[in-house]
Formats: sequence, C-alpha cells, structure tokens
Amino acid sequence: IFIVHGHDNEMVQTVARFIIKLGFEPIILREQPNQGRTIFEKFEDFSDVDFALVLFSPDDEGKSLEEEILHKRPRQNVVFELGFFIGKLGRNKVVVLHKVVENFEMHSDFQGVLFEPFKDGWELKVAKEIKAAGFNIDLNQLL
Repeated sequence: IFIVHGHDNEMVQTVARFIIKLGFEPIILREQPNQGRTIFEKFEDFSDVDFALVLFSPDDEGKSLEEEILHKRPRQNVVFELGFFIGKLGRNKVVVLHKVVENFEMHSDFQGVLFEPFKDGWELKVAKEIKAAGFNIDLNQLL
C-alpha cells in the first residue's frame, strides 16, 4: 500500500504502523533507495501497488485571486499523486485521510474518492475500505 504524504511525519508514521498491523507493506517513497533516479522515475518504479492512502496535511497555504483568506492545503505533489493513483488504481482503491483543521481547502475535483477525517475511528473506516477493495483483512486485528 503506497502512502502519499506531505510534511507531517507523525501522520506518516501512524499510518505506516496501521498498514503493518493489517499485514501489508507500506511504501513510503522517501524510504526507498534513489539509485540515481529522478523523483518521478523513482515514483513510477515504486507505484506498482494495489492500494493508495493519500495523506492531506496542512503543509501549504494558498487562495484563488478572488478570495481574501488563505486556506491551508496539502502539498501540490500530494494532489498530483492522488490524481495519478486514481487513474492507475481506480477510485475504489484510493482513500484520502485529511487532517481536521480550520480553513483547510478540500478539493472538489475528486468526487467519488473517499475523504476520511484523520481523527478517532479512522482506522476501522479505512480498513473496511481496503477490505471492500478485495483485500483479505481480519478486522479483529484492530482491536
């Protein structure tokens, strides 16, 4: 299971431990060897996975020209990789976990993808989605 992430290392590590607890290998790109590849080559080489969890953490701020207020938002590469995995795996094999913070910009272009708040109870909800996507998971492992 590929973990797409921004700068929130605690969120990455929490999700990786959860994936291991379910019996899967978490793929975190920064932990893979570079071997002289560009970041995009490395991404392509490690993106042959069966499921993706995309972590939306409030790492950047921005707004449209018509707005006054800056919104917290995920890194641009995280949004790009979300689109990549939707195209590669299908919407049913991609889940977005998002931090719950004030003025967080949610992307409406990804309708049909599950956006799950990263708060108490997220583990069971995500495990159910992974199971529904055809993976063998014993939900009792979460107890």
